[in-house]
Amino acid sequence: MTGAAVSLRQIYKEYRRADFAIVALDGITLEIRKGDFFCLMGPSGSGKSTLLHLVAGIDLPTNGEIRVLDAHIDEMGERELARWRSENIGYVFQTFNLIPVLTALENVELPLLLTSMGRKDRIRRARTALEIVGLGDRLEHLPRQLSGGQEQRVAIARALVTDPAIVLADEPTGELDAASAEEVLSILKILNKDHGKTVIMVTHDPRAQKYARTSKYLDKGKLTSMPSELVSA
Repeated sequence: MTGAAVSLRQIYKEYRRADFAIVALDGITLEIRKGDFFCLMGPSGSGKSTLLHLVAGIDLPTNGEIRVLDAHIDEMGERELARWRSENIGYVFQTFNLIPVLTALENVELPLLLTSMGRKDRIRRARTALEIVGLGDRLEHLPRQLSGGQEQRVAIARALVTDPAIVLADEPTGELDAASAEEVLSILKILNKDHGKTVIMVTHDPRAQKYARTSKYLDKGKLTSMPSELVSA
């Protein structure tokens, strides 16, 4: 691992609600190295997903500096940021976000429709991504014909299909049973170890930490010491 994939400097994020502010992130300074499998743990409502949205450029900080792959994404305009995100970031959501009337192959192909890639190349890339996550035999299945774990693997393949440098996973095991969760975490580890992806995962699931190389703990918008029960897990 060489160089920083993500560099956050004194990041503050607050949301205004009528006449008061909700502080989601309170002075976060953090560096994540290229090639790392980084796990950010913390309870629900701690600010984990907010931080992931900032790294992806889905949201902007109230104050502070964000550099991702040496790009100052907090200074980009909306159009430039959308293009940068499509080229560099793959996002895995907790709730899969698959389109129910599309097959697994068509769901994975979707991000490529925004590129200049021809249809044959799009299909080839989508098929390869599904094979990487072990679903080469489920190309024509609709989401309702798949298990929860398989749906999440389709979502991972969709995040991979543009060959991003960084894969962001937001509570990727939150909707899964224990066996399916282990499968998904194993795939993320393979993407990191064998395919060189920087993986950044946020979770409150203690099972997930053992798959990561680096772990931090976030609580009430601040980085704090890892609780003793997680250190000894």
